[in-house]
Amino acid sequence: MTNFDLKQIADSGQCFRMTRISENGWSAISKTHRLEIFQNGKELLLDCPENELAYWKNYFDLDTDYAAFIRSIPEEDTYLTKAAASGDGIRILRQDLWEMMVTFLLSQQKTIPKIREAVELLSAHYGTPLPDASKKAGKVFFTFPTPEELGHATLDDLTSLKLGYRAKYLYRLCRSVNSGEFSLDLLSGMNYTDAMNYLTGLYGIGEKVANCICLFALHHIDAFPVDTWIRQIFMKHYYPRREDVYCRLPKSRIAPSILQDYFSRYRGYAGVMQQYIFYYERTSSEKSTLQNSECCNFPDASPGPENYSKSPVSRKTR
Repeated sequence: MTNFDLKQIADSGQCFRMTRISENGWSAISKTHRLEIFQNGKELLLDCPENELAYWKNYFDLDTDYAAFIRSIPEEDTYLTKAAASGDGIRILRQDLWEMMVTFLLSQQKTIPKIREAVELLSAHYGTPLPDASKKAGKVFFTFPTPEELGHATLDDLTSLKLGYRAKYLYRLCRSVNSGEFSLDLLSGMNYTDAMNYLTGLYGIGEKVANCICLFALHHIDAFPVDTWIRQIFMKHYYPRREDVYCRLPKSRIAPSILQDYFSRYRGYAGVMQQYIFYYERTSSEKSTLQNSECCNFPDASPGPENYSKSPVSRKTR
């Protein structure tokens, strides 16, 4: 398997239930499934029931040609070329919609270790034990709680799990889903633009978090989350290329303009490029400020919801 690296995927800030179990092995939990997966070079070993093999192949997006995405990067974009080379084993996982909505709702102002801790606390308190997986591994594993299971939690219960101000976001989200006011089924069938509009109508979800949900749960890989760090990267590596143009723009329009000028060519998979950039910055020894961050870790710094649909990158529908 080419363009697949378990460590890169686990460190890419998109998943929080992948745990290293050996030098070349990882454990992953998704919905009611648990997998142990091992990698030796280009060889993969998936340790799971045979009837779950198709689920995990889809989860890791194994049928998509990521090499083609990398080949589309022009040689003159030396920065993105280096970023893609550093993270060429990353794939955009096909993760559970509800779990990603909750996870990225809680990710605001949290580091990756703290996000993982919050996800595991919610699972241990409100999820369902996975008896077969737990028996095999000698420890108890839990599913991520469903909306109905989380709906049993009071606001005080959620606050006690160290969720801070995010507890009220989660409490309101559970009420919206369980009452039928917000439909996960409806969202799952929407194209990117409609999904963004629907998600940003929820309490506590801005455009950046909505983009993370679109990218990592709905697999709208055209979604390009823009946060403080991405804006800084744009300013360092792309702003100088057209400084005479960008210097005349309002500050709020600089990032959207750079996104359009340099990433619209990747229409249909711009989010993959975002992951290469994020991973490159996070893992570079010279840029240690990203070591514990992830794509939705900072206050919503991307353009307002009224602007996102104007970007060529954002008009792709599915």
